Amino acid sequence: MAKMPREPEAFAEQVVEMLRRSHPDYEVELVGPSEALVNGRRLDLDNLYRLVAHSPERGAEIVEQYLDHLFAGDSLGLDSLPLEIAQPMIMPRIHHESIFGRLTREQVAHVPYVNNTVVLFVIDLPHMTVSITTEQMIRWELDAEQLDEMARENLQRYSPELELQIVESQEGGKAAILSQQDGYDAARLLLSGLHQRLAPELGGDFLVATPARDMFLALSCDPEQFVNRLQDRVAKDYRRLPYPITSSLFLVTQDGVAGTLAA
Repeated sequence: MAKMPREPEAFAEQVVEMLRRSHPDYEVELVGPSEALVNGRRLDLDNLYRLVAHSPERGAEIVEQYLDHLFAGDSLGLDSLPLEIAQPMIMPRIHHESIFGRLTREQVAHVPYVNNTVVLFVIDLPHMTVSITTEQMIRWELDAEQLDEMARENLQRYSPELELQIVESQEGGKAAILSQQDGYDAARLLLSGLHQRLAPELGGDFLVATPARDMFLALSCDPEQFVNRLQDRVAKDYRRLPYPITSSLFLVTQDGVAGTLAA
């Protein structure tokens, strides 16, 4: 399978050409160094570029699969899906607020979260996820808080037991690593029983890092040297991984999850 260009602009041009060949009936235009316009919808190519950078030898294959999954929903009639069918498939995803530079805030179902993040909702299908729009939410006669409750309940049923790797550092700190690689690792921060599950392992209240969608790292609040070292690693992961969320840490207590941006 052919490799994709390494230069971001050449990469974007190649993706646009591949999309035009696979969907000749689509109106496709490259409107920025890493952004395309497809039938009037903005397509950000940054995440796709990062995915390919991790497996460059499979570049063209990854792009083809990504585009197939991304536009498969156009013919599935998902906009008219009844709530009783969609409800078990509604799941939460944490995003940085900067996602609204690519999506229109008023058109996407979401609730605000801490650390300048938001929780969006998707319909989880076997090979893709589709964001739930505000229009769809209204058609179901729901509000964002009700969607949030449904999504968290589904997440709880989806992963009733957390398979964690507990490690202890030379500095004396402890960390718990979750790596299911199912698209919801970071979203596990939203689980209601998280503090009860991890506090005994990490010595009470703890911090959680979610630099990207497929990363969840919980760590003890001290010693300071340990926390600072992992914070540096989190910042690097945030810059290099696909689907970045935030380099900030979350504080998990018995009362809930708080941001650490002020600190």
